[in-house]
Amino acid sequence: MNVNYVLKHLHHVITEFSVSLGVSCKELSPVKTEEFSSEGSSVTLSYNYSTKAAISDNFFWYRQYPGKPPEFLISHTGTGKEVSDPVSGLSFKVMINAPLSDTLSVKGDSMSSCCCLEP
Repeated sequence: MNVNYVLKHLHHVITEFSVSLGVSCKELSPVKTEEFSSEGSSVTLSYNYSTKAAISDNFFWYRQYPGKPPEFLISHTGTGKEVSDPVSGLSFKVMINAPLSDTLSVKGDSMSSCCCLEP
């Protein structure tokens, strides 16, 4: 299964997602299915992870603007340590508890987002 094809069709509500590469979203759920803010303001996107995150878990954030391919934003471990540098204007916060709460703040126009897990 082509990862770009799968990511291209992701929307705010992720119910189940897995590909042969071991990437999974079935244990991740968005806190809200839609968020709105005024132009130029940031928006906070939050996901909950249904189990206790392990240090070996890697989380990947993507965004997708209408008519554009998905864009990688940032990745981090289950403990919240950055694995990649965030794009400009992006911040994230990981609250380590059970379940894990993962929050990303971004500025931008209308877009879809997703958070995926590679255990």
